[in-house]
Amino acid sequence: MTPLRLVFSLLLIISSISVAQARTVWVDDQLYLPVRSGAGSQFRIIENAVPSGTPLEVLEVGDSYTKVRTPKGTEGWVSSQYLSNQPIAADRLRTATRQLEETRTELNQVSEQLATVTEERNNLQNSESSLSNRSEELQEELQRIQNIASDSINLERRNRELLEDNQRLRNDLEVLTAENERLEASKDSDFMLLGAGLVLGGVLLALLVPMLKPTRKTDNWA
Repeated sequence: MTPLRLVFSLLLIISSISVAQARTVWVDDQLYLPVRSGAGSQFRIIENAVPSGTPLEVLEVGDSYTKVRTPKGTEGWVSSQYLSNQPIAADRLRTATRQLEETRTELNQVSEQLATVTEERNNLQNSESSLSNRSEELQEELQRIQNIASDSINLERRNRELLEDNQRLRNDLEVLTAENERLEASKDSDFMLLGAGLVLGGVLLALLVPMLKPTRKTDNWA
């Protein structure tokens, strides 16, 4: 193995160890936790008053001390007995309270959404009922229009039949009028012929009557 590959492999191993150790711990329920320059109480304090609940990044774990990095960026050693693998009770309570408030807020939002959906559903049901009633009204109106149209068609047909009957009656009346006029003319002609015949008969009778009277004989004794 070449020196370059060896160095590269060592760097990978060191990086893997660093990543594996890069976890977070929290300062336990203490008023403050001093950060020292070494793993022991004899080393000087490089950062005071790290409050309880402060998250610390673990860099290295010793026997009774742990090397950490504070939120300020200070790297040092703290006593492992004052570290916890989970947030302190107060922080957990605050987190739980915040989550509870968020849950309540979400629940209120869901309740409002449910109320909105319920209202929309009721509105849709009312709209559906209104549309159903309107549909029935339109059906009745359509039926009435169809009846009117049917009556109009029947009335038009009846009117046409009456017009045809009227025309036939007019034609018959014209025929009867012409026949009556012909009969009247024939009657007048017959009366004229009868009158002429009577006049002629009277004349003939007047001529014949004197001829039919006997002639008086002359009295010889006169």
